[in-house]
Amino acid sequence: MFKKFLSYYKPHKKILILDMLASLSVALLGIIYPIVTRYMLNDLIPNKQYTMIIIAGASLFLLYFIRMLLNYFIQYKGHMMGVHMQGQMRSEMFRHLEKLPFSFYDNNETGQIMSRMTSDLNDIAELAHHGPENFLITGITIIVSFTYLATINIWLTLIIFACVPILVIVSLTLRKRMRSAFRESQAAIAKINANLQSSIAGIRVTKAFNNSDKETEKFEEGNSQFMGARKNAFKAMGQFHSVTSMITDIFNVVVLISGGLFLYGGMINFADYSTFIISINLFLGPVNTLIRFMEQFQNGVAGFERYVDIMNTKPEMDSQDAKDVQRLKGDIEFKNVSSTYSEGKEILKNISFSIEKGKTFALVGPSGGGKTTLCHLIPAFYKITDGEIYIDNIPLKNITMKSLRENIGIVQQDIYLFNSSIRDNILYGKLDATEEEVITAAKMANIHEYIMSLENGYDTVIGERGVRLSGGQKQRLCIARVFLKNPPILILDEATSALDNATEIQIQKALDELSIGRTTIVVAHRLSTIKNADEIAVVDNGEITEQGTHEELLALNGTYAQLYKQQFREIS
Repeated sequence: MFKKFLSYYKPHKKILILDMLASLSVALLGIIYPIVTRYMLNDLIPNKQYTMIIIAGASLFLLYFIRMLLNYFIQYKGHMMGVHMQGQMRSEMFRHLEKLPFSFYDNNETGQIMSRMTSDLNDIAELAHHGPENFLITGITIIVSFTYLATINIWLTLIIFACVPILVIVSLTLRKRMRSAFRESQAAIAKINANLQSSIAGIRVTKAFNNSDKETEKFEEGNSQFMGARKNAFKAMGQFHSVTSMITDIFNVVVLISGGLFLYGGMINFADYSTFIISINLFLGPVNTLIRFMEQFQNGVAGFERYVDIMNTKPEMDSQDAKDVQRLKGDIEFKNVSSTYSEGKEILKNISFSIEKGKTFALVGPSGGGKTTLCHLIPAFYKITDGEIYIDNIPLKNITMKSLRENIGIVQQDIYLFNSSIRDNILYGKLDATEEEVITAAKMANIHEYIMSLENGYDTVIGERGVRLSGGQKQRLCIARVFLKNPPILILDEATSALDNATEIQIQKALDELSIGRTTIVVAHRLSTIKNADEIAVVDNGEITEQGTHEELLALNGTYAQLYKQQFREIS
């Protein structure tokens, strides 16, 4: 993991080197003041060299001005290096997320993923900037300060340095607690983000059912867990800082007592003793910097571990034998196909059927029976565990997912529209389509006239998830998108079940038009919409229990006939 983290510095070697040189210069300039102080106390002041005192003071002003410029560079360019690394990681994560299978999103909430892409990466960026800089400054300063202090009095220096192992041991012990606590804290942040995202996205449902108290209760539960996690994190951090601060305070006491004894015994003069008292901060400064950095280090490491966790999730992969296909004809065959959840629970069992190109194949049956999962196997959203699926006599695994999905159009009950213009949402079906093609697709979906009645026409922004449109208008936009894509294979997954009867009739006309000449798989709740399908299959508990035409299934007087009669009675 450390090697992977270092790899993100490669594009920024120049800035990193300059940042390190600037940090090194700042560290070295820090020792100038005690050197000048010792020189003045031992030589310039006793010998009354006032001109040299002024020159020495002016030189310090100049050096501190240079130090200010170096600090500006470190803060500005160093942070920008971290930002660029963060941007690179965010881009890589987004591209990786785009390649992950449906199963990943089944098991991970949107808010948690967003938390990893925002707050976690921000912590990583801070570590990327301050990590090398702090380690270099503290390391160089500790070495230089030890060397300089040794030139003043080696024995007093060794006494001070002997306290360092105590600080290291305590820091390492308390650091483990801090790391565990901050991991828990970041997990709590991700959870509260997930709850918040869910609550805001569902605010209309909350208001419709007057359940704001319930959502507040859920939020407060997550908020309490977050506060509890932060409490543990800050408790561990408090223990770390208080104990390590006490140890650094002891350093000053040891210097005061030891130096006083050395002065009393004539082992050090007063000027050198005064310089040593001032110079000890050269040693304590980087130690305190390292201590303060530990919190940031823990956040950054925990964030990078969570980042790597996502990046190590296996993306969708084409098989070695997969090849691109052009426009498919649309012959589909399932041969003894089975599929399971990641937990090992079987969803589909030994499914077999075939659909000729241009025909309509309908799937009916109770909810949770496996109809939607079966549809999702065709565009390879989920993998089969046994059997084989063929399209145009080509095994599905031998077709690249990109070219396969270019041949499939999907209209679902749960439509997703982007918060952009109507034109952009239709263009999603074919990004390089002309304006004329977009308008033609809208006309075929019977939504062109409505679009033109809007003040901004095709440039109208429809809001998040198309909130400014009715259910029927959303569905028509989705149908226009598929018309524009013009695929040979069409999947209609309960595309009209959420609509009222009048709107359903209108949408069904558009869907019938869309289905002409295409191999169509229909998942239907209302059986009246699939009476004319070329073949109908009843899917129950992951198996096809009945199959045939509408008339043949009615004659069987089985599940389909019972469902049809029940719906007919409800309509009557």
